[in-house]
Amino acid sequence: MTEKVLTKNISKVNDTTPIDKYEASEGYLGLRKALKSMAPAECLSEVKNSKLRGRGGAGFPTGTKWSFVPKNEDCLPGHKYLICNADEMEPGTFKDRLLMEQDPHQLIEGMILSAYTIGADVAYIFIRGEYRLAIQRLNEAIKECYNSGYLGRNILGSAFSLEMYVHPSAGRYICGEETALINALEGKRANPRAKPPFPQVSGLWGRPTIVNNVETLCNIPHIIHKGAEWFKTLGVGEDSGTKLFGVSGRVKNPGCWELPMGTPIRQILENYADGMQTGLNFKGLLPGGGSTDFLIESHLDLPMDYNVIGAAGSRMGTGTMIVLDDQSCPVGMVLNLIRFFAQESCGFCTPCRDGLPWTRQVLEDLENGKGSEEDLETLAYQVKYIGTPGNTHCALAPGAMEPLQSAMKYFYEDFKDHVTLGRCPYEIDGVH
Repeated sequence: MTEKVLTKNISKVNDTTPIDKYEASEGYLGLRKALKSMAPAECLSEVKNSKLRGRGGAGFPTGTKWSFVPKNEDCLPGHKYLICNADEMEPGTFKDRLLMEQDPHQLIEGMILSAYTIGADVAYIFIRGEYRLAIQRLNEAIKECYNSGYLGRNILGSAFSLEMYVHPSAGRYICGEETALINALEGKRANPRAKPPFPQVSGLWGRPTIVNNVETLCNIPHIIHKGAEWFKTLGVGEDSGTKLFGVSGRVKNPGCWELPMGTPIRQILENYADGMQTGLNFKGLLPGGGSTDFLIESHLDLPMDYNVIGAAGSRMGTGTMIVLDDQSCPVGMVLNLIRFFAQESCGFCTPCRDGLPWTRQVLEDLENGKGSEEDLETLAYQVKYIGTPGNTHCALAPGAMEPLQSAMKYFYEDFKDHVTLGRCPYEIDGVH
């Protein structure tokens, strides 16, 4: 039986967790423990030892990221910032919304502890503007925290102070990239910044800044309260802790579940998503949102683990799978994603600004029966050029190429059939 950590306060009813209910479920005990008996360096050591990896997509070790923030004696006086990346605009991803809407205090406690550890005195929740219910509930929970002494000056009688704000996003996918997010928070155009300097040294308004995902921060109270060794026992593979895994597509029971890190893909699809809908067969899946590479039948027994999925040629990303069935067109599925990425480009660099619309047009021609063999060569060129890290200013365009390059690897015959048949082979009576 999987131990529920992040979702223990979450019910099937879409209701929030008020502060008294959260406190009754060991809420804010981690914060009390840290402020009473742990120095920031001890908290950092605990997070490092837990081997917590970022849950927003990249999987970078959280404690290592925090350790890059300069100590007070190593930087000029002034603010340090903590930012929660709650933009969640990756196609197919919906896990953070669940945590914010139903257990906002878990995120807030995680942010207070994280700010204490890195020495931040101001925190922002940069949240997708469409998440209106989450915004409302977070603001209500923050107000409760100020009234209860968990936020503001001298928290719980300590020398630590923290101000926290909810900031609705500027409304673009690129805002999920941490330096574009910082620019948007400063009121600038949401273009990614060149690195170095990295945000840990020079981020929001030129000050040391840490940006972490919602799910990442929600793990911190439990690590501090119960310890790193306990946290490591929750995973069943190389990675520690539990993870919110999601499945969308034509399965019988799409949804989101908290499971041990390292849970096999097949187990998630069959035991929790209940398999494919009647009459449909599995063809492939994107394991971690719309900007990851396809995996196929031969990969289903792999554990959902950052290194294992990476070695298979994809990325675990957000851990939210998008399933492709055998009666849906992979070319059409990729086209739908490329349309999104082309629209969401910040326009800063040519391969992304012009290359993604070009790729979209080629895929549209294929789907509409106007494709040619040369179009397949063009797509292969785009995959190689746009998909190579370093040819673009940030990772948006290479990420957009991941589903295309893997679709052409595993489903190339489907692409060829669009040319030889002069139409989409999945089209029935003129309808895709």
